[in-house]
Amino acid sequence: MATEYGHGYGHRSGPGFDDAGAGERRHRLPAPLRTPFEARSLREFGYVLLGLPLGILMFTFAVTMVSLGAGLLVTFLGVPVLAAALAGCRGLGSLERARARGLLGVEVAEPEPLSTKKQGAMAWMGAVLKSGTSWRHLLYAVVQFPWSVFSFAVAVNFWVYGWALLTYPLWFWIFPMYGGQDGLQLYGDSTHSIYLDNPFEITVTALVGLLFTMATPWIVRALTSVDRLMVRGLLGPSRLATRVVELESDRGVVVDTAAADLRRIERDLHDGAQARLVALAMDLGLAKEKLAEDPEAAARMVDEAHGEVKTALQELRDLARGIHPAVLTDRGLDAALSSVASRCTVPVRVEVDLAARPAPAIEGIAYFTVSELLQNVSKHSRATRATVDVWRVENRLMIQVGDNGAGGADVTEGSGLAGLTERLDAVDGILVVDSPPAGPTMITAELPWRG
Repeated sequence: MATEYGHGYGHRSGPGFDDAGAGERRHRLPAPLRTPFEARSLREFGYVLLGLPLGILMFTFAVTMVSLGAGLLVTFLGVPVLAAALAGCRGLGSLERARARGLLGVEVAEPEPLSTKKQGAMAWMGAVLKSGTSWRHLLYAVVQFPWSVFSFAVAVNFWVYGWALLTYPLWFWIFPMYGGQDGLQLYGDSTHSIYLDNPFEITVTALVGLLFTMATPWIVRALTSVDRLMVRGLLGPSRLATRVVELESDRGVVVDTAAADLRRIERDLHDGAQARLVALAMDLGLAKEKLAEDPEAAARMVDEAHGEVKTALQELRDLARGIHPAVLTDRGLDAALSSVASRCTVPVRVEVDLAARPAPAIEGIAYFTVSELLQNVSKHSRATRATVDVWRVENRLMIQVGDNGAGGADVTEGSGLAGLTERLDAVDGILVVDSPPAGPTMITAELPWRG
């Protein structure tokens, strides 16, 4: 099962992770007999029933208004009529999205709003006519009508005939009692006829009705799957608009990450090396004053200051390594990841199979990804060994970090991998984590190559 580990390994508990069978619902009827009565099946059938009258309404409105607007284009009146037609289709599209959300459970985002640079009716009409979303809503209003006629006819016929045949043993007596016939007539001509009137034929009729009744929900579900595709494809935001939203979100993540890194660097400099350098300057000043009076005390103070200098230099090296290690710039991922693996608390096997180097930004993200994952191995996994594999597949850089630890991680938004996932997503990367409860853990990161 795909999951992520962050803070805390061990057995998962809480909602959704109860013991096997504890949260399962018990049904007395098998699934084929239960499906016709399920709420989902009834909602989907209701969606098909509502589709025909709404399809007639949308088709009539769209064809009438567009035809009227096209006919009036020889005058200026055609432009506002066409704009009103497209705006009306957008309004009907909102109704269709709400119907799909309520009956089919299809969550479709609102399309991009109209972009008007100026105020006024002319600017609004121009924005409506130039919007691809408006024309997609018009296309939906036209295409949905013939499809709703087909799906309505198929669904209603299967539903009616299925229940009529299934309940035939309850009402077949109506023919001899009220119609003077022997039952439902299956075939008849001038010489002979066939009636469903004996027990065997009645039983077979009911069984055929049972098959129709059990098949109807699945047929309706197949029909509504086409409606789902139409609603998502024609009434939702365009791929370009969706991509723009994703890029804006990714840009925000990048800005927030950079700001957080700057604050961390500033805090480390202020609380670490800067404080030591200030103390070092004070110690050297005192040593200078004591140099003439007490040379031995001054020598001890200089010796202590020398130790502080070494400590400050080490902190600066660690800070520089955290920003961008020199070994990564000079020798690439293989040497840099080997350096990270040497500082891990468990033995790590590193294998880098790259014929060339990716772009510096991608190389840096790959380095920090492995560094973060190996820190998780050291802190949380209780593993005895780990592996790091890096290779290239076409235009993607693949990274895989595994360990033989406890696994079974609890996924929380505050885990270290949450921020790592956002950082990878900002450059169109992917993070896939496989961590079953008993282990082992295998984390795969995928980045664009961008050499």
